[in-house]
Amino acid sequence: KKMKNKFNILDCTLRDGGYYNNWDFSTDLVNDYLKTMSLIGVDYVELGFRSFQTKDFKGPTWYTTDSYLESLSIPKNLIVGVMVNVSELISHPSGFAKATRLMFAKAKKSKVKLVRLACHFEEFNQAAKVGKILQKLGYFVTINLMQISEQSEEKIISIAKMAKKNPPNVLYFADSLGGMGSNQISNIVAAFRRHWHGALGIHTHNNLNNAVANSLSALDLGVTWLDSTVTGMGRGPGNAQTEYLLIELQNTKKNKLDILPLLKLIKKYFEPMLKKYKWGTNPYYYLAGKYGIHPTYIQSMIVGNFDNEEILGTIDQLKHGEGRRYNIGLVRSDFQKPMKLTEGNWLPSKKIKNKKVLILASGPKAIDYKNELEKYIKLKKPFVIALNTTVSINEKLIDVFAACHPLRLIADANLYKSLTSPLVVPISFLSHSLKKKFKNLKLLDFGIGIKENHFEFHKSGAVVPRLYALAYALSIATSGGASKILLAGFDGFGIHDRRTKTIDELLALYSSFKSAKPVVAVTPTSYSVDSTSIYAL
Repeated sequence: KKMKNKFNILDCTLRDGGYYNNWDFSTDLVNDYLKTMSLIGVDYVELGFRSFQTKDFKGPTWYTTDSYLESLSIPKNLIVGVMVNVSELISHPSGFAKATRLMFAKAKKSKVKLVRLACHFEEFNQAAKVGKILQKLGYFVTINLMQISEQSEEKIISIAKMAKKNPPNVLYFADSLGGMGSNQISNIVAAFRRHWHGALGIHTHNNLNNAVANSLSALDLGVTWLDSTVTGMGRGPGNAQTEYLLIELQNTKKNKLDILPLLKLIKKYFEPMLKKYKWGTNPYYYLAGKYGIHPTYIQSMIVGNFDNEEILGTIDQLKHGEGRRYNIGLVRSDFQKPMKLTEGNWLPSKKIKNKKVLILASGPKAIDYKNELEKYIKLKKPFVIALNTTVSINEKLIDVFAACHPLRLIADANLYKSLTSPLVVPISFLSHSLKKKFKNLKLLDFGIGIKENHFEFHKSGAVVPRLYALAYALSIATSGGASKILLAGFDGFGIHDRRTKTIDELLALYSSFKSAKPVVAVTPTSYSVDSTSIYAL
């Protein structure tokens, strides 16, 4: 379809926004959204991904199947697209050509008309070949190059040459780290234009609050495809906001735009979601954009309940070069890559056997019961494991501190240095620079492995379902043969917070294992766990 105007807005809210709710949008929301897009003059929507992956629950806009699209009311004037991660097609056992035809029927038989192929630079050649197959099936194809800001001018020019050989309908570039300014956009466009004279598109991220401004700069430079999402909903700091982009571009459209339907949609669905998931830029994403740190590190820490000092500490460490490439090892907790157990050499049973173990977190309530907790420790002598350096009781009463999340270790590196109690840690996780930092610290090596929905307790290590300090501490207590586990300072986040749900699931899973010890909270908590009072012990 030829565009009425010189530029196209592609709204990808339900694809990019799905990172927050597992692509599980209600049918009512999706139908209202589609109707609204058609009313406000957006011509293209990317409704979701299309994927072969089946691990973990994902909602309908992760798969965006043809049968799902049949169940929606799609307005006639709207063109629907999906995004595919090219790596899925390239790594498919039957080869990318077969995989592409497995994933897509002929366009005539589908409500999908546009397919966007997301690829890294080294995958471009194969992505272009996949694009050719899709064009033969009748689709409009765009190729989206990720992490453009990381590439040299030569690399961009070589991509432009390759694109000329197997031309997609649109060549897109994404500011994945969210740190680009108009000069950089200008240089990138100039490099593409050496050989590529077809349509260009841009996908901006909002780390520095520049996503809309960068989209408009690109438009001035002849980029004719602009991505946006409603309220900027998208991974990490989010994207150019559709509502702001439309206001800015109002004058370039022949007919006057009415954004009222969009504001109603936002009020009804997106404001409540924004309260819950808190996307959009903040000082951490802003710093990450400035230092070229991958935004997923920030998102991982926000989801992992890191506190302000820890996030700033991590940014400070990552800006020295480790943070540009997204290192899955550092944020394994986010993606939960299974990992074989590497046993350590510390045996907790020597200290813990038949003792009670008190696990201390830094919830504000622990301060209220500080005196009572200290009295209990002096009198009953449980083995005390602290999960953060910020716990409120006297450090002399803490037997060990415990930490296992690589990002948290980076974040708290300077705080750990001053500890007088030992730190229990999976030493196999420590980078060379962290080992150097910790050289004066007494480290006890208790190993760790990761397996979904699983605990396994060995003499000097354990397999945990997630890299949470609580899972690690429960394992230390269990491997050590504790008689009972007491929790203090685990206030929780209120019953409706998903972080509470995550810990509840973890505690329930732990209790389901035969070797699990009884777990009891001794200070007020909103977690679903047996509780008593520190005063009753």
